[in-house]
Amino acid sequence: MSDPFHASSVRCAGPQSFGQGGRRGFIKMGLAGFASLSLPGLLRLKSATASAGAPKLKKSIIMVWKPGGCSHLDTYDPKPDIGSEYRGPFKTISTSVPGMNFTELLPMQARIADKLTVLRSMHQTAPGHPAGSMQMLSGDPETRDKPKPKYPDWMTVANYLRSKDAPRDNPLPRYVGVNPPLEYNGPAYLGDAYSPFTVMGDPNLPTFSVPNIGLSDPNEVKRLSQRSTLRQRLDTLDRAFDKQGELGALDQFETQAMSLLTSPLTREAFDLTKEDERTRDRYGRNAWGQQLLMARRLVEAGVEVMTTSMSGPLCGRVGNWDDHAVNHHIFDAMRYRAQAYDQAVTALIEDIYERGLDQQVLVVVTGEFGRTPKIEHSPSTGEGIGSGPAGTTQPGRDHWPRAFSNVWAGGGIQTGRFIGATDKRGEDPIERACSAGDFLATIYHHLGIDSANTFINDLNGRPTPIVDRGRPIAELI
Repeated sequence: MSDPFHASSVRCAGPQSFGQGGRRGFIKMGLAGFASLSLPGLLRLKSATASAGAPKLKKSIIMVWKPGGCSHLDTYDPKPDIGSEYRGPFKTISTSVPGMNFTELLPMQARIADKLTVLRSMHQTAPGHPAGSMQMLSGDPETRDKPKPKYPDWMTVANYLRSKDAPRDNPLPRYVGVNPPLEYNGPAYLGDAYSPFTVMGDPNLPTFSVPNIGLSDPNEVKRLSQRSTLRQRLDTLDRAFDKQGELGALDQFETQAMSLLTSPLTREAFDLTKEDERTRDRYGRNAWGQQLLMARRLVEAGVEVMTTSMSGPLCGRVGNWDDHAVNHHIFDAMRYRAQAYDQAVTALIEDIYERGLDQQVLVVVTGEFGRTPKIEHSPSTGEGIGSGPAGTTQPGRDHWPRAFSNVWAGGGIQTGRFIGATDKRGEDPIERACSAGDFLATIYHHLGIDSANTFINDLNGRPTPIVDRGRPIAELI
């Protein structure tokens, strides 16, 4: 069937609700002065407010997401001695680490294997894209697909918890997504206030720009400041009625919106033209390369949670890694995307170490699951990059949550090794099996969050653990 996939405890009080007559109403009132500026998505700017308080060098994470699931056998966990019904066409190559082999698709990462660790024994239990993504990003154990998440993803949780720190003097948001994974995850009961400041588009295009940041016209800045007097007029209201702190939230949201709009630091952090041309070339003059370069710039400037997806045209016909035979000729699609993927990830990891960010910044590269070790053959549903004409029988691999690989670098971890192993066909872990809960607990540990003893109240006021089952992976901390 076609599956195109465009288709003592620390207890934190829950966030204020967004009732019809509550915070949302006040936000709309308080930001009304900005409405005439045509600021699309200005309400998303409130994600940066969260009174956020971390110093610039606080631990941070860049997560590179491969939506649809990457074939582990054709990348980080080759099985050269199995039969042709499992083995792909790619040769196995050695890396800079003795005993660690990749496929020929990853020569650049093979060269810097001493700067990364491959976890080969990742697994989860959800076979579909929505449930698999929710399991990996929020720890939701349900295996059935559903239209929206029940639990907040780890990025939103980290943003929320860190908002309890001292006031933040950095005008940049704490949590930024550049073409981020948004389809199957989100803030759930934490509310949109802790969602990412989202940047969409191709950063490699000469016309690319990030709207709503760093206005350079002093007259426009002055005009904005004058319009903010609307907020001051709201202060004349009797705050005795403000039972849930709605006006306090409005203060934060308006302040952060003004900071993003008027601070030259925000404009500079997002401006890739500030980078040396050779550095831009090193990452790759394409969307993925420039996304990862922007990610490095942003964490260096003080962003603490950074996400980006390797999706879109560079993936092939259907725009993701969902390499069913009906979508892609998997081996043609893997060849097509490999160079841009290999170059961008390699440049990011090398850059993190060369710039002395390797203790502060953890890089994680993953998707929601792997692909079936056994190759399937089905008719293509359409011609395009990585796919033959409709009706052409071609090879593919289906969803496989039982075993897959992800890559870790920086974060002060020990690198130059792999963790765990799968069986001779790559079907199941046989050594050091790690769950989605372990994945999440490891990320939280890097951010200084004790996932075993941290709870957030849901909309019903129930304390909910941020990781229900899982422990930090000892080899990665």
